[in-house]
Amino acid sequence: MLQIFNSLTRQKEEFKSIEPGKVRMYVCGMTVYDYCHVGHARAMVVFDVVVRWLRVKGYDVTYVRNITDIDDKIIHRAQESGEDFQALTARFIAAMHEDLAALNILPPTHEPRATEAMTDMLAMIQTLLEKGFAYVGTTGDVYYDVSRFARYGQLANKKLEDLRAGSRIDVEDAKDDPLDFVLWKAAKPGEPSWPSPWGEGRPGWHIECSAMSTHCLGAHFDIHGGGMDLKFPHHENEIAQSEAASGHRYVNFWMHNGFVQVDDEKMSKSLGNFFTVREVLQRYRPEEVRLFILSSHYRGPLNYSDENLEHAKASLKRLYTALRGLPLVEAPAVKEWQARFEQAMDDDFNTPEALAVLFDLAREINRLRTEDETSAARLSVTLRRLGEVMGLLTDDPEGFFQGASGASVTAPPARVDVTAQNPNIPVTLAKERIEALIAERAAARKAKNWAEADRVRALLQDAGIVLEDTAKGTLWRRE
Repeated sequence: MLQIFNSLTRQKEEFKSIEPGKVRMYVCGMTVYDYCHVGHARAMVVFDVVVRWLRVKGYDVTYVRNITDIDDKIIHRAQESGEDFQALTARFIAAMHEDLAALNILPPTHEPRATEAMTDMLAMIQTLLEKGFAYVGTTGDVYYDVSRFARYGQLANKKLEDLRAGSRIDVEDAKDDPLDFVLWKAAKPGEPSWPSPWGEGRPGWHIECSAMSTHCLGAHFDIHGGGMDLKFPHHENEIAQSEAASGHRYVNFWMHNGFVQVDDEKMSKSLGNFFTVREVLQRYRPEEVRLFILSSHYRGPLNYSDENLEHAKASLKRLYTALRGLPLVEAPAVKEWQARFEQAMDDDFNTPEALAVLFDLAREINRLRTEDETSAARLSVTLRRLGEVMGLLTDDPEGFFQGASGASVTAPPARVDVTAQNPNIPVTLAKERIEALIAERAAARKAKNWAEADRVRALLQDAGIVLEDTAKGTLWRRE
């Protein structure tokens, strides 16, 4: 039985989909004015695993993740760079797709863009005006009237008067209440705009997600997700405008992932303490980054540090070591291990506990390896299958150990020279050259030329190649 922590009720609830066997899910995506940072990656990986697990459970999942391709930040960045805002967003959308593909994040079913949803936004705003939930201000902006929605504050678990006490009205605003939020912004000189019944302008941020989600999934759907920072006011405002427009419940389950922290502060562009995905992937493999993200429960904080990434690197190596050298066999998943894994994932997607099952399984495989290789090989099938549910262990073990350790994403403006950026990474030898040197070493050992064998080993070691002599021959891996 799958239990999900519902941010709306602040408790775990048994998940039941609106339509049996089907799940409709929406997650707030990126505002594309810069490269993805690790905070974005966390949200993307978290909800990727949620979708994967729902599909394992047998649900037909329609997964919608939007792109915000028009807002203040985009306009300002385009003005700073002197380029058209559409050229800017196209560039960063392409970069985002590269980053997400590198992290093995499955594409959503639908990926709507705000600029393509103007008709739906205008229709929803018109409905809110007609129902008395919105008004046109003196400056031509259209505002949502929070006082008309009795349940405002339910997601934030705050009363209207408490929220109002912490708000203020800016001088340029023409709204009636400090909590009222803009649905349509009147055009300003030099900014992109679209026609509307209230004059040229562009949408407010909150109306974008309401329009895109309901267009793709209907007025009432199962799951809405996003980062904790979106809980208020963004998601609160989505509920208010969506339910006022449709007249019934918007979303059944709200899910929010915790922040990525650096030195106990939230990682964000505004604080300047962020690391882009492509920067991190110059030093760590995508699977190492993915395992690092999943090592903490999605609702808690994730502490970004080299120490934690190095721990993830070593942990992933342990899992691939358990798979290495075992013959590929056809075997069903072992029910005992599968049940433990399922119990962890059904408990609000408890990935740290699910990972613990993988590490226990790897330990058991290593124990069996010397006693019963056939049993170890059969168990390795379970390890790989469970790992793949989390988007891990998708590489061939030999390919993992013998492949390069970074530079998985093209960094602007061209591919970065990994060795130049990271002097601790040795010069990469081609696989053919490595295997030729190993053959030379084997010949020297056979001839009892120990000095030559040691020389070749040292040469490989200097290039970051670790040798392991086994009964089946010499295995090698890159550091």
